Amino acid sequence: MSRARRFAGTLGAVVALSVQIFAGGARAEGPPAGAPAGGSDAQADTLPGRAAVPPAVELPKLLTLEESLRILRTRGLDLLIAGAQVMSAEADLVNAGAVANPNATVQLGPTFNYSSSPPGGCSGCAQYFVQWGLSDNAAIMDFVSGKRGLRVKAARAALAAARLGRADAERNLGSQVKQQYAQVVLARATLDFYREVQDTMTKTLELNKLRYPRMIDEGGLARVEIQKLEADQGVSTATMTLRQAQVGLAFLLGVRTATPDFDVEKTLLKLRVPASLGGATGGSEQTLFELALNNRPDLKAQGYQRVRSGEALALAKRTQFPDVTLNMQYSQLGMGQNVGQPMSIIFGASMNLPVFYQQQGEIRRARADADTQALQYEKNIAQVASDLSTAYAGFKANRELVERMEATLLGRAKTARDILEKQYRAGNASLMDFLDAERTYISTNIEYLQDLTAYWTALFQLEQAVGIEELK
Repeated sequence: MSRARRFAGTLGAVVALSVQIFAGGARAEGPPAGAPAGGSDAQADTLPGRAAVPPAVELPKLLTLEESLRILRTRGLDLLIAGAQVMSAEADLVNAGAVANPNATVQLGPTFNYSSSPPGGCSGCAQYFVQWGLSDNAAIMDFVSGKRGLRVKAARAALAAARLGRADAERNLGSQVKQQYAQVVLARATLDFYREVQDTMTKTLELNKLRYPRMIDEGGLARVEIQKLEADQGVSTATMTLRQAQVGLAFLLGVRTATPDFDVEKTLLKLRVPASLGGATGGSEQTLFELALNNRPDLKAQGYQRVRSGEALALAKRTQFPDVTLNMQYSQLGMGQNVGQPMSIIFGASMNLPVFYQQQGEIRRARADADTQALQYEKNIAQVASDLSTAYAGFKANRELVERMEATLLGRAKTARDILEKQYRAGNASLMDFLDAERTYISTNIEYLQDLTAYWTALFQLEQAVGIEELK
């Protein structure tokens, strides 16, 4: 019984020591340097079913452009999805810096020739044989060889790329919201203009009905009625276009219910040239291109992808050095002078010998990834140049169209229509001349609204190409 008790005490000490090793290792291990800090609350938020879904978006009666961008940044679903991808990259960084947990083994077995009453048995033996061991799972060699450091560097570069990817998503989505907002403003202005035309043509039709048949024949009355019906058609089409534009903007802002009817700032449809684009040299295409190279988040993200692929290639080459696992074993059989196997501690090391395979496939794959990222970086520079040239050409052309409209065309079309309307009412001009002037006035104003919207769209696209939220 005394030997059994001693064995039970020894086994309990081994188990307690193993528990302390596991618990101590878990407490001592923390996130690697540079990893984002996070407590239990942050970890709980990442559990399934605990996704940070924002509340439903409620649009105000008057939606400004600034409010639209604020809603996008705080509740835009696409941006929240991009943020979740950043969280995934943060988790990869934590994993890359993790230290392997030690491995503990405990072995126990009976002694077959054990006898407590010699002769005939092993007087120095115990009824049970016990052995336990510890292994570092190559954690020490992971530090010494530098593999952990390379993994952390690659993961940090990937995290930086993911964060810049979210910034790039905000750049693109912000531009889309601005452009869609301009479409809502255009649709609202077009509807208001067609309603004015509808009111004018309704009064004109009523006037000519009084003149019929003394001063106007049936053909002339039919022409006036047709133009009034065309104004009605314009109101219906503009109403539909406004609703579609509102729905498109609400979708970008994350509205998940029926889109309410809301108004927008009509002051957006005014020509305003940023000071940085108004000078002779300040807004040159080359200057904007250099600015884009320093500001485009997608280009910066690709730069970090090049860094990540370089570190991954170095890591793949470093894996040719085998992982060496250090271990320690303790064994004992019996106690006293005649012990069957005395207490012994054995230290050892084990590794895979790289005789047949030296990671050639992994190295080749990593080198291909590094080449791909380098080529992709150059392609992104070409994409920046293409985006900027296209947007800059659209900005210049639409600016000229709007300036020409405001300088001459709008005023002359209105003057011609007003004069011919007065002459027609006085009986000094034909109905055909008046209706032709009215059609020209309508088409010129609609074209002006479209040109002004195209100008702002081109300006927003230029901001997107440069990577600046607002050109000033």
